[in-house]
Amino acid sequence: MAIEIEKKYRLTKKQRDEIAQRLDELGASASEREFEENTLYRGGRLDRGGCALRLRRVNGRALLTFKQRFPTKSSIKRQREDETEVADADSLAAILHALEFRPALVYEKRRTRWQIGKAEVALDELPFGLFMEIEASEKEIKRIEKLLNAADLPAVMETYPTLTLNLGQSGGAVVEARFTRSGRKIQNRLR
Repeated sequence: MAIEIEKKYRLTKKQRDEIAQRLDELGASASEREFEENTLYRGGRLDRGGCALRLRRVNGRALLTFKQRFPTKSSIKRQREDETEVADADSLAAILHALEFRPALVYEKRRTRWQIGKAEVALDELPFGLFMEIEASEKEIKRIEKLLNAADLPAVMETYPTLTLNLGQSGGAVVEARFTRSGRKIQNRLR
């Protein structure tokens, strides 16, 4: 069982650009920009809360992830995360359906990752905003915050699925947050 430790921040476009520039100045290595489609399921134990089952499709790959959040009031989140790569996302989705798991929400994300020190920094664009995540030990998160001049940025306690539930668009049984085909962000009921 792996434990994920991360902190999330909401960013303005200016803050995102400044952090990306700072990462480049520090010599951090950047990944190719990824496009993700994340489907979270409901059913079985998932309906009791506190955990999530996600099928992520990203740049031609697919990952199945189980997450279980550990309760905390800290802005640094800890959760169990078990993940495996899947050869055929459509077949896995059919298996989950046959086991009576149903899609509950879908959100899209554009992500660029940087490796700096012992941390991974992700700059994310979702249809409802810009975010940064720092994943590392608690001590390393605090060190990277200082390096990026991000220590005073407001932390986001909600997960992307929770934000999708609050800011996405309901299409019957599934809540979605998707980019428009033209590349512009969707309009949601809070903007």
